[in-house]
Amino acid sequence: MVAEEDLRAVLAELHRLRTRVPQLTGALAAGVDGLVVAHDTPGVDPDGLAALTAAALGVAVRVSDTTGHGGFRELLVRGERGYVATYAAGRTAVLTLLAQDRVNVGRLHLEGRRAGARIGELLDAAEAVRPLPRTAPVWPAGHRAPRAAAGGAPTATDS
Repeated sequence: MVAEEDLRAVLAELHRLRTRVPQLTGALAAGVDGLVVAHDTPGVDPDGLAALTAAALGVAVRVSDTTGHGGFRELLVRGERGYVATYAAGRTAVLTLLAQDRVNVGRLHLEGRRAGARIGELLDAAEAVRPLPRTAPVWPAGHRAPRAAAGGAPTATDS
């Protein structure tokens, strides 16, 4: 969980971003897991957008990785009536912006990258302060841990 003060700071950044780029129709900060951190998305379901962003992010990361172009930085989708732009925001979050079709795409990228960096700094700092959850169980002495399958999780056939 992100502290209330950090959430307010992220939301304030989203509002400032919408002021700097008037053609924005929405802004969302979400974890790479598809959970909403903060949003300013009138008329758009933030939970659905965060989930779709996570799915698109998964594909974008694979494409970038497969082609040898390095880690994910941004993704731009152009529809008939506007743009959806997603930017990396630190180690565990992304910033997704919704914009009208008349937006200056260069300005969108400039401001989106800056805001993504600021939001990433806020969220990364908040994460560094709180204790990290255990990602793997701690097995008691003498207990044999199950073998991990290719995905890293024990399978029903492991003993």
